[in-house]
Amino acid sequence: MAFAYFPHTPDDIRRMLQRSGVSSIDDLYSDVPEKFRFRQEYDLPDAMSEMEVRRYFEELDRADTRLTVFCGAGAYDHYTPSAVGYIVSRSEFLTAYTPYQAEISQGTLRYIFEFQSMMCELTGLDCANASMYDGATSAAEVLLMCVASSKKRKKVLVSSTLLPNVIDVVRTYASYHGVESGTVAAIDGVTSRDSLEAMLAAGDVAGVLVPGINRYGIIEDLSGFADAAHSAGALLAVYSDPSSLAVLKTPGEWGADIACGDAQSLGIPLSFGGPYVGFLACRKDLMRKLPGRIVGATADMDGKRSFVLTLQAREQHIRREKATSNICSNQSLMALFVTVYLSLMGPDGLKKVNDLSYGGAHYLHDRLLATGKFSEVFDRPFLKEFVLNTSLDPEKLQQALLDAGFFAALVTEEGYVSFCVTERRTREEIDAMLDVIRLLG
Repeated sequence: MAFAYFPHTPDDIRRMLQRSGVSSIDDLYSDVPEKFRFRQEYDLPDAMSEMEVRRYFEELDRADTRLTVFCGAGAYDHYTPSAVGYIVSRSEFLTAYTPYQAEISQGTLRYIFEFQSMMCELTGLDCANASMYDGATSAAEVLLMCVASSKKRKKVLVSSTLLPNVIDVVRTYASYHGVESGTVAAIDGVTSRDSLEAMLAAGDVAGVLVPGINRYGIIEDLSGFADAAHSAGALLAVYSDPSSLAVLKTPGEWGADIACGDAQSLGIPLSFGGPYVGFLACRKDLMRKLPGRIVGATADMDGKRSFVLTLQAREQHIRREKATSNICSNQSLMALFVTVYLSLMGPDGLKKVNDLSYGGAHYLHDRLLATGKFSEVFDRPFLKEFVLNTSLDPEKLQQALLDAGFFAALVTEEGYVSFCVTERRTREEIDAMLDVIRLLG
């Protein structure tokens, strides 16, 4: 069956079949049982012009409900400068996806190098890889790094205050790699240092993963965590929101060996659930355990600055049993997106983002308490996200807000309601949501 949008001419097909030693395309599928073969016409719509296609998708877009986002939980509605879309679409960046040939992939290698450099600056660590699928898988890879670095220990610890999806993915990875995972208890909304030290005392832990900002939005105080882990022969990893590292203490300053997290908060739109991009940074002596790619800067034969792949500890480049990860994509486009965003924002821009988010979140927090319908759960510092108890029915509260055009009051496993405010939210939007809440009985 020939289609106008297939590039092969009848003569092309005839020569390919002749070279393959078969008389027809159907012969290529002779091993497929007849009952599994589709013999009918495809139910495809009629062809449309470019103008008709654009109109069709514009109509689909108008059918979507536009909500004002006051939720976080690992996915944040930060502003994306309009210049980002233009720069990431430049041909030297967009078209050279896999940088196997350095001489024709300088654009790709350049932004990966810059991405790594910026992640190192944000985390306070020595080196970073070329990005991971998302924050949860980067966390799982971190704990596998810890096990690989210890060689003999097969146990890792994760804080119960990490995001639930991160904990679930870590446990899944661990179970299929023969790694035992333990959970560090929480006290008053933060990771319990006493619980951690008690679990480390057994002397069989390879690594510990704790959050910088936890699932309740609380900024955790990680004082002494690195000393506790190191004295027990374990590595400390911190799961961070990289946007917050412009104003908070970095994993490196806490004494962590590894940092990971999701870089979606660095200007990547929510986009109906993705894509995301994980990051992973570590001390220099752990570099050879990093999964994925590492790009380095060098000079070409004319002395000009250039970029090359420096380390590739993936199974397609080295012996499989020596590989540190089987991840085969470096989420290149999203790494480019983050790199451009950080370049445009700079240190002062990121600080402004956090200042605005902090101000808006604390304004909403205080006004919610003033309604008398909410009460404090944890009296601890937070940046842009927080949880409260409510006397209202949480599900009815969320539905009422949805009906009014707000995505807010995310219900946690414990029955708390969670709110998040980024720099995109205006005082008028916050007050409008509060007006809806005040009318609820």
